Amino acid sequence: MPILVALFLMPAASALGAERFALPKFKSGYELPPLEVPPAASDALEYLDVAALAAALALASYLALRARSRRALWVLMAASLVYFGFYRGGCICSIGAIQNVVLALLDNGYAIPFTAVAFFVIPLAVTLLFGRTFCAAVCPLGALQDIVAVRPVRVPAWLDHGLGLLAYVYLGAAVLFAATGAAFLICEYDPFVAIFRLVPFTRPNAMMEAFGGSMGMLILGAGFVLVGLFIARPYCRWLCPYGAMLRLLSRASKWHVTITPDECVHCTLCEDSCPLGAIQKPTTDLPRPDRLIDRRRLALLLILVPLLLAGGGCFGRYLGEPFSRVHFTVQQAERVRLEETGQITGTDDISDAFYKTQRPREELYAEAGAIRGRFDIGGTLLGVWVGLVVAVKLIHLSVYRTRTDYEPDRATCLSCGRCFKYCPVERKRLKTLKGEPTTP
Repeated sequence: MPILVALFLMPAASALGAERFALPKFKSGYELPPLEVPPAASDALEYLDVAALAAALALASYLALRARSRRALWVLMAASLVYFGFYRGGCICSIGAIQNVVLALLDNGYAIPFTAVAFFVIPLAVTLLFGRTFCAAVCPLGALQDIVAVRPVRVPAWLDHGLGLLAYVYLGAAVLFAATGAAFLICEYDPFVAIFRLVPFTRPNAMMEAFGGSMGMLILGAGFVLVGLFIARPYCRWLCPYGAMLRLLSRASKWHVTITPDECVHCTLCEDSCPLGAIQKPTTDLPRPDRLIDRRRLALLLILVPLLLAGGGCFGRYLGEPFSRVHFTVQQAERVRLEETGQITGTDDISDAFYKTQRPREELYAEAGAIRGRFDIGGTLLGVWVGLVVAVKLIHLSVYRTRTDYEPDRATCLSCGRCFKYCPVERKRLKTLKGEPTTP
């Protein structure tokens, strides 16, 4: 067996040791630089990433639900930012892994890395158990925004609810483009990766890459950071597609962080401390809506649901055609057809690449037509998805719920622990643990 392996590797070794063709000799004395082969990615480092993710999630859940320490969560958040953000360059991340999983489910020829599956599944499972502790102190994108939130202001509830729908639209669009093999939107338009790669921990040319290939994303990321000085976590709240999934699971979490460790005294300090608007007021002091009007509103919304789904589906199908032009094969087919019909003279890189394959044009046109068909179906489903999200949001806001205390909204609460130190009951508990006297 070792002999067979050696025979198999001999051609590769000879290819690395000698050039296929003789190297040119320059009269000027110029010498070709030595060939540099980048080292292969280490499997051990990938397993280390998964272990670090699992350990950080376990620690974040403990610090949020049991230790109830905002300071410790902040330290863990900073450590996650350094490791997963700057050291690992923001890749691989749970947000981008959405696309890998979607493509692997629909394309048998795509081999998804183990790390992508782990980074996608583990935070979802932890959220289903303990709430959004991944957002609290593990996600590097959220950590970068949280650290710069020095003077956050409250956003009106109506605006916060409206902008929050964008994350679900982004999630649907990312799934559509990944499923059709057109693009990985989340990775291409990640506003923070360019910032992470400015620090050359393991990549000597990291700064050149950030400024050269991702200047637009670098500017966008800087814009999010500047906005994050005054509006807490804008990307997390309104655009993060993975956060949209975590919201749904966090509603059903078995355990979730609480504002107070004991009885709520209705001091309203926790509500003032949360810049995310994630704390719900008690309803006992609010005027109760007329049940008849409430039922009529709910009935009207239920009638509106099919209209939203149908309207969204029609609009999504209309967008299927322009969306399909993002796919390289469709672009190539359109270019070749324009050249074939004489509407454009000359060729470009896209058409030249096709002509070198010596494939029949009809085969290219048929492949592009099939891709357009998939976009028609996918665009329709995307529109239905958006209509469903809007309908569910309207119904959720119209349903009256009774609350006797200030409670965190399980969907929007990030378990960051900001409200802990503002709660007088929590302060009393901490003084008791430290043996300090408490005022009656």
